[in-house]
Amino acid sequence: MFAHFDEMAFKPKFDRHSIRLTDYDYANPGGYFITICVQDRRCVLGDVNDSKAVPSPIGKIVEEAWQSIPSHFYGINLDLNVIMPNHFHGIIIIEDTRLDGRGEVPSPINTVIKGGVTPPLRKPTLGQIVGYFKYLSSKKINESMNLPPNRFWQRNYYEHIIRNEQDLHNARKYILENPLKWEEDEFYCNSR
Repeated sequence: MFAHFDEMAFKPKFDRHSIRLTDYDYANPGGYFITICVQDRRCVLGDVNDSKAVPSPIGKIVEEAWQSIPSHFYGINLDLNVIMPNHFHGIIIIEDTRLDGRGEVPSPINTVIKGGVTPPLRKPTLGQIVGYFKYLSSKKINESMNLPPNRFWQRNYYEHIIRNEQDLHNARKYILENPLKWEEDEFYCNSR
């Protein structure tokens, strides 16, 4: 289920250059740990009280958008996530649902849309999944605040390919302990 790669540092690194592996297919089945920062690292997603992440109304919108991912993409499951005051961590699991080895996923048989049959959909890539999440959450946040469309999230995101069960354990531990270590975090901000 998990991809095998050389050892990578687990702590997120936020650089502007692409950190994607150039020859890796990000539609491959497996687990992916992601981190996304709010634009300008504004602390608007919530707070950390008594070492627990407490989402704001905006953070709750982000949580709803995150939970909607499996209903939008076939074969995608979500594991742990945490909404920190100015960033988000989550684990996405892309299941191996290929029917024929071409990476196509099931679509409704003979679904007719204006004169044609809906073609099978290609398995979504991690970038498409994260893009959808960022788009949907931004749209709903802007609507809730009666704002014109504007950028809510930073342009890029950090990802780590989860290679094995120990790596999955480490990612889950990182997510669970992130609120405990908030004041030591490089993105710490006092959101009170």
